[in-house]
Amino acid sequence: MKDSRVRRPHVNLGSRRPFRFSDVHNKLTAFGCGAQALITNEDGGSGCVSVCGTASSLPVVCPGIGCCQSPIPQGLKTIEFATSSTSNHSGRVSGSSNPCSYAYLADDRFSDFGGVNLAEFPERNPGNSIAAIEWVVEEKTCEAAMWNSSTFPCRKDSDCVYSKNGNGYRCSCKPGFRGNPYFGCQDINECAEPEKYPCRGRCKNTQGSYSCSCPFWMRGDGKDSCQSLLSVCGGIISFFTIVLLAFILHRRREREKNFLLNGEMLLEHQRVRIFKESELSKATKNYDASHFLGKGGFGHVYKGILPDNTLVAIKKPNGSLDQAQTINQEFQHEIAIVSQVNHINVVKVLGLCLETKLPLLVYEFIPNGTLFDHIHRQRSSIMSTWQNRLRIAAEIAQALDYLHSLANPPIIHGDIKSTNILLDEGFRAKVADFGASVLIYPDQATAMVNKIQGTLGYLDPEYLVTGNLTPMSDVYSFGVVMVELLTGEKPYAGNLARTGETVNLIQYFLTSTENMNLGRIINFAVVREAEMDEIEAFAEVARRCLSFSGRKRPTMNEVAEELGRLRKLNECSCGGESCMSPLTGISEGRVGTTEEQPPASIGTLDMESYEIGR
Repeated sequence: MKDSRVRRPHVNLGSRRPFRFSDVHNKLTAFGCGAQALITNEDGGSGCVSVCGTASSLPVVCPGIGCCQSPIPQGLKTIEFATSSTSNHSGRVSGSSNPCSYAYLADDRFSDFGGVNLAEFPERNPGNSIAAIEWVVEEKTCEAAMWNSSTFPCRKDSDCVYSKNGNGYRCSCKPGFRGNPYFGCQDINECAEPEKYPCRGRCKNTQGSYSCSCPFWMRGDGKDSCQSLLSVCGGIISFFTIVLLAFILHRRREREKNFLLNGEMLLEHQRVRIFKESELSKATKNYDASHFLGKGGFGHVYKGILPDNTLVAIKKPNGSLDQAQTINQEFQHEIAIVSQVNHINVVKVLGLCLETKLPLLVYEFIPNGTLFDHIHRQRSSIMSTWQNRLRIAAEIAQALDYLHSLANPPIIHGDIKSTNILLDEGFRAKVADFGASVLIYPDQATAMVNKIQGTLGYLDPEYLVTGNLTPMSDVYSFGVVMVELLTGEKPYAGNLARTGETVNLIQYFLTSTENMNLGRIINFAVVREAEMDEIEAFAEVARRCLSFSGRKRPTMNEVAEELGRLRKLNECSCGGESCMSPLTGISEGRVGTTEEQPPASIGTLDMESYEIGR
C-alpha cells in the first residue's frame, strides 16, 4: 500500500462472524524513510514511525531505522490502515531511489526481510502478505453454550476453552487425548510413543494417562528413573552397620568406664568373680518377669541360670538411684569385705558386675524363700515342731556371732528380720541382705549414723534414741526374730493374729514371760514336757536380748552358746540321753559371767537395704 499523501484502505472480517485477527502472531509493519503507519478500529488503534538512516539494507528485526513494527489490539475484526510519509525525502536511506512508504499486516512467523534493500522491497514483495486469523465457535460463554447439550459442539473427552483474543470459546481435547474435539477425542497410547512419554519400567496405558512402574527388584518413579533395590538395600545396610558399630563401641567404652569407676583397682585382688553384663542379662533372659524373685529399697532381685546351670540371685539396683550417692569408695570397700565372708549360715556373694552404672551383685540362689513366709504365710510343716524352730534360731545366732567376732573386720548387719533370713534346700537358715551393714574398724570407737535404717518392729530402741549403731542393735533385732519363732506373730502388726487384741508384740511377750504364762503365746504343739523347759530357757534368752539398754543384753557369742546348748539338750532328750542343763550360763543381770563392757558404737553407710526372695 503506497502513499505519498494519505490513504485509508481497510479489511472487515464481519462483525457477526466468529473470526478475528490474531493479536499474538500479527504485527503492523511499515517500511520507508520517515514512514508512518496507523491501524484503527472502532475502539482505537496502534501504529509506529520509522526514521531515516545510513543503512541500505534491513536488519532481521526492525529497530525503527528504515522500518518499524507494532502489535495490534485484541479482538480486531475490522482494521483500517492510515499511512503517510514526510514530504521531503532528502534524508531517505542511502542507496535508495524509492521515495514511497509501505505498510501491511502480516504473521510475524512468516516475515523474513533481513538483508533486503529498501529500493528492492516492492519488487521482492509484490503486494502480498500472510496474516493470521483466529476463530471461535460462538461468542458465548462456556456455561451458556453447555446449557443446550444438543447444540453444544464439544464432544467426548474435550473441554470448552475460552478464547484469549476477545469473546467466545473453542473446544480442545483433554490432556491425554487428541483428535478433533468436535467429533470426539481419542485416548493417546503413551506407551507407543516412548520418545514423547518416557517410561523406564513397565508401561501401562490408562484412559487419558499412563502408569509406569519399576520392576519388583527396583524402586523409584518409572517415568523418571528406576533404582536397583540392591543398591538401595546396600546403602541402608551400610548405614545401619555404621550405626550399630558406633553403638557397640559406645557401649564398650561405657562399660569400661563404669568398671574403672566402680572399683577395678579395689576388687582385682579380692576373692570374687567379675561377671560381664551380657552374662547376667543372658542368665535372666534380659531380666524377664518370669525370673523376678522380689524387691526391696535398693532394687529388684532376679533368678539367674549360669551356663554351667548354677542358680544365682542377682540384685539389680533401681535405675533411678543417683550413682554419685550410691557408688562410692565406702560401698566398694564394704562389698569387698562382705565378699570374703565364708560361713555356712550366711548367703554367699558369688560375684559382681561392674560394667553397669550401678553394680550388680550376684549371690548364691536360696530356693525355699524367707523365714517370714514360712512363719506367717505358708504355715509350712517345717515350722510345726519346736526342734526346727530352735535349730533355725541357733543357726541365725551362729551367723551373727561370726559376723561380730570372726569376720575381719567385724560386721554389724543392721537389718536383722525374718524376711532377711533365707532357707536353703535343706531348710538351713542363711542370713542375707547386707545393704544396711557397717564395718567395725579397730580405730573407730563411736560414730553417729547419717541415716537411721532398718525395719520398724525390729529396730533397737536405743539406736533410735542415740543414733549409734552397735553390735547390740543386731542382738535386739535377733530377739524380735526369736519372739516371732515362739509366737508366730508379726512384730509390727499392732494386733495379735490369734486373738485380735491390739497390743505391742514385744510388750505382750515380756508380760507373758514375767507372769510365767508362755503356754498361751506359743503357736506350735509341745510334744514333750522337756520341750517346755527348753522353750522357757529360749524365752529367757529372748527377754535378755530385748532389754532397752544395750549394756544389759548378751553378746551374740553368748547367745549362740546358749542356743547351742539348748539344741544339744533337745537332741539328747529326743535320743534318750542324759545331758547337762543348758541354763547354767544364765544369770539375772546378764547372760554369761564376763564383766560388762560398753558396746562399740559404729556409724553406718548411707545405703538402702533390700530383700532377697521377698
